[in-house]
Amino acid sequence: MENQATLAEPHIPPASQAEGGLLSVVIPVYNEAETLPACVRRLTAVLDTLPMASEIVLVNDGSRDDSLAIMRQLHEADPRIAIVDLSRNFGKEIALSAGLDFAKGDAVVVLDADLQDPPELIPELVKHWRAGYDVVYGKRVARQGETWLKKATAYAFYRVLQKLARVPLPEDTGDFRLLSRRAVNALRQLREQHRFMKGLFAWIGYPQKAVPYRRDPRYAGTTKWSYWRLWNLAIEGITSFTIAPLKVASYLGLLTACLAAAYALFVVYKTLVWGEPVAGYPSLMVAILSLGAVQLLTLGIIGEYLGRIFNESKQRPLYFVKDYVESQIGEP
Repeated sequence: MENQATLAEPHIPPASQAEGGLLSVVIPVYNEAETLPACVRRLTAVLDTLPMASEIVLVNDGSRDDSLAIMRQLHEADPRIAIVDLSRNFGKEIALSAGLDFAKGDAVVVLDADLQDPPELIPELVKHWRAGYDVVYGKRVARQGETWLKKATAYAFYRVLQKLARVPLPEDTGDFRLLSRRAVNALRQLREQHRFMKGLFAWIGYPQKAVPYRRDPRYAGTTKWSYWRLWNLAIEGITSFTIAPLKVASYLGLLTACLAAAYALFVVYKTLVWGEPVAGYPSLMVAILSLGAVQLLTLGIIGEYLGRIFNESKQRPLYFVKDYVESQIGEP
């Protein structure tokens, strides 16, 4: 069944939305020297066909290869390109937030540099935006070039989070989407340190629309998302949008207490009625290790949430910018 976020009615578009306007494309970049030229080439070919002004915002997230040098060359060749050079590597979620902060468009498209999400789909996203939708997101119907394990874990993650989160999150979606200006302004008000952007895109609400597409393999290079990083992102998403793990810890503790009480009554009954001796060392070790495991698990869950409270309480800026090269808005 289609996600609830796609069922909202579009609002009446403002004049800038109905008549031309400015389109910004935000691309977070981390060590993408092999893919960046091809990505910008395909993207500009698409933007040139649109009847609206455009800009491309490249966010350098502390790349250690030649990505920044290539960005500067691309800017010299096409002044529509802006460069946001962050002071270090802050992670994709924050780099994406920085791009949204600097984007000037009436609509903003978020695109990865690896060309797994086709820039050629942007005109369709723009069409639905002009119809009045604030968020138009790509929904993956196929994921080529990815292992069965990654597909299976991604499938499970989206559906588990869908069940746990209070806000309905679209299934099988990434960051590839178009956002209206009022959606971008809403996101810019959310300055939490632990950012799960896919969840924030859904949390702001507004009329949203899904556009199905087939995801391509990486154009070149290797993915920056190891299974360990994907695991941490999954934890980020769950702890950012639901307290269900805390409830599970409470219920697990209650269940353990009930089982312990029932077993204690059983041991007393056996001793008094049947005269059997109390079980010795093996049973005692099993009980101690089981209780210790439950305690450590619940403490770990509490620690995840406590650590996020600690980080948020410091109220540090999300990022610092080392250099900013402004775009010269391209006319249609």
